[in-house]
Amino acid sequence: MHYQGESYRAMSNDGLDPMERLAKLAAESAVVIFSVSSCCMCHAVKRLFCGMGVNPAVYELDQDPRGKEIERALMRLLGNSQAVPVVFIGGKLIGSMDRVMASHINGTLVPLLKEAGALWL
Repeated sequence: MHYQGESYRAMSNDGLDPMERLAKLAAESAVVIFSVSSCCMCHAVKRLFCGMGVNPAVYELDQDPRGKEIERALMRLLGNSQAVPVVFIGGKLIGSMDRVMASHINGTLVPLLKEAGALWL
C-alpha cells in the first residue's frame, strides 16, 4: 500500500474542480482507494487488496487538506451519503465495499485487476 499524501497536496492548487481532481487522482495508479483512516470498512478493503498482492494507492481523506472536497465529489459520483471506501481500478469506478466484495465473490475482481496491470498471476 502506498499513501498518496504528497501527490494529493501537490494538486491542491491545480485549478481543477473537485470532480476533475477526483478523476485525475483515480487514474494515477492501477488501483486507487479513497479512504478515511479511522473507518473499519476502509481498513477491510485495503487489507483485501494487499492480501491479494495488489499495492493500491490510498488517499486518506481525513489527512489531506482538500479531503472534504473530494469526499463530497465521491458522494455526488456515487449518489449517496456513504462516501468511503471508494475503489477505482484502471481509472474506472468500481464503487464502495459492497461492490468490491460482490465483484470478488462473483469472480470478476481478479480479471479487472489483471487488465489494469495490478496483478500478474
